[in-house]
Amino acid sequence: MADKAREFDLIVFGATGFTGRLVAEYLHLSGASGARWAVAGRNLDKLAAVRDELHLAPSVALLKADANDAAALKALVARTRCVITTVGPYQLHGEPLAIACAEGGTDYVDLCGEPLWMARMVDKLTPLASKSGARIVFSCGFDSIPSDLGVVYLQAKAQERFGAPLPEVRARVARLKGTASGGTLASMMETIEAVRREPGLIKVMSNPFALTPGFKGPRQPGGQGVDFDDWADRWTAPFLMATINTKNVHRSNALRGHPWGTDFIYSEKMLAGRPGQADKGRKKAHAIGRFTKLTNLALGIGITRAFLRRFVLSKPGEGPDKAARDAGHYEFWFTGKSARGETLRAIVKGDRDPGYGSTCKLISEAALCLVQDVGRDATPGGVWTPGSAMGLALVRRLHERAGLTFEIAA
Repeated sequence: MADKAREFDLIVFGATGFTGRLVAEYLHLSGASGARWAVAGRNLDKLAAVRDELHLAPSVALLKADANDAAALKALVARTRCVITTVGPYQLHGEPLAIACAEGGTDYVDLCGEPLWMARMVDKLTPLASKSGARIVFSCGFDSIPSDLGVVYLQAKAQERFGAPLPEVRARVARLKGTASGGTLASMMETIEAVRREPGLIKVMSNPFALTPGFKGPRQPGGQGVDFDDWADRWTAPFLMATINTKNVHRSNALRGHPWGTDFIYSEKMLAGRPGQADKGRKKAHAIGRFTKLTNLALGIGITRAFLRRFVLSKPGEGPDKAARDAGHYEFWFTGKSARGETLRAIVKGDRDPGYGSTCKLISEAALCLVQDVGRDATPGGVWTPGSAMGLALVRRLHERAGLTFEIAA
C-alpha cells in the first residue's frame, strides 16, 4: 500500500486539460497543505507550459504518461500516495488508471458521474483494492460531494439532536448559478451512447441502488415529475444530477453499515418559485421540467450530439473565465423528519460555479483529506464514496478551506 516513503503525496493526472489546470492552480495557491505534488499528462511540452503559466515552483515535477499506456501508468502510480484524475469521460479513458491504482496500492480520486462505468468498476476494482490497500473514491466534484456530504452532515446532527437517524431526507437545490462542465456533458453523451448500444443498461441508470451490489432498499420517490413539496413549501422540478447523486448517497449508507437504516428514503430535486407563491412556482417548475426533458432528448439525438461536440462543449484547454467562475454559486437544502415527526434542515452552500470553480477545490481537498486526515484503520482498501471514505473529516476540511459551508437552519 502507498505510504509516506513514496516520492509524492499527490499527482494531478490530466493537468493540461481545463479542469486539471484549475486543480493545479488551486494546489499551488492554497499551499496544498504542505503536500508534495506533481503534474502528469501525455505531453511534456504542454505540461511545461502549464507550469510556466501558473508560476508553479520548480519542485513541481512534470511526469509523462498516456491514459491508455498501462506500463507508464503502473510506473506513475508507484511514485505517489494518491492520484487526482480529471481525464474523462471515464468510461472511455478511466479504466487503465483506476486499475493501476487499485493494483498498486495507490489512493485515487476522480470527478466521475457515470453510473454505468462506476457499477462495472465497483465489481472489478473492489477485490484488487481490498488486497493492495488502495482507497478508490469516485465522484469527488460537484457530482456528488454536496449531496453525499450534505446527508452525512444532516444525519450526524440528527443523531446528536434526536438520538436517532432520519428515515427520509429530501435534498432540494435552492440556488444554482454556473454552467455544467464540458466533461459532464461529454460523459452524459457517452452514457446515452452506451444505453443505445445496450438498451438493458437503462435498468442500471434508473435503479437508485445500482451502486450497492447485493442490497436493494425500499421503493424511492420518483425524481422526474413536477410536484409540490410540503416540507419546503415550494414546487419542485427534476434535477439533472440526481441520477448519480442518489446512487452515491445510497452507496454511502450501505458502505457505512446502513446507519440511516436499510429502509432509508432519499430524493433530490430543484426548488421553483418562493413560499406562498404556489402559482408562480408551479409555472417555473414546469418550465424547468420541460427544459430538462428537452436536454435529455437533445443529448439522445445524433445530430444534436455532433453539434454539441463541435460548437457547444468546451474544447480541451477551454472553459469559463475567472470572472464567470467566481460569479457562480449554489445552495442545497437537506430536510429530514425524525420518526416522531421532528424536522431538521441542513443548508450547504458553494461559493463558486459548480462545474469548475468549486469542483477544482472539492477534488483537491478530497485527495488531501484522504492522504492526510484519514487512516487506513478507518478507511481500508476498497471502492468508496466521499461520504463513506472521509465523512465528517472532509466536511470540516471543505468548510474551513474550500468555500463550502454546512449549517443547520434556525
